[in-house]
Amino acid sequence: MNAIIRLKDQVVDVLDPVGDWLALLPIRLLMAYEFGRAGSMKLNGNNWFANIQDNFPFPFNVIPVEISWFMATWAEILGAACLVFGLFTRFWAFSLIILSIVAIAGVHWPDEWNSLAELWKGYAVTNKGFGNFRIPLLFIAMLLPLVFKGAGKLSLDHILARRFS
Repeated sequence: MNAIIRLKDQVVDVLDPVGDWLALLPIRLLMAYEFGRAGSMKLNGNNWFANIQDNFPFPFNVIPVEISWFMATWAEILGAACLVFGLFTRFWAFSLIILSIVAIAGVHWPDEWNSLAELWKGYAVTNKGFGNFRIPLLFIAMLLPLVFKGAGKLSLDHILARRFS
């Protein structure tokens, strides 16, 4: 039994420092890919925000759609680039959470629901009349560790913190 406990402690002693460097990197890279792709599609696409602006929460519903489109596009592109390098990670993760909440309200939330069971049908990837807020909700869940823990040691944030502290 003591040998198993010692082995567990040895494994933890190896994994904890490695985790300080690498644990948040896959989340950063995956979120960078997803938001960078979405921003690139907006950059090369047509502004469709006018069709859904009334669904946006205040104050986004009163901002001209051209400005909202510009802000969303560049938040996704710049946020993605900064997540890759781990630069201002907490700021960008929080900003992308706000963007995801606006996206859920504007695009992914069901038009009507009368019970939690009906609302739960919107936790889907395809829209069959019930919304499709699953993916942006998962993005929010993945961004939260970056808000609370930062980018990890394999990041420009860590280098800058060491340099200026």
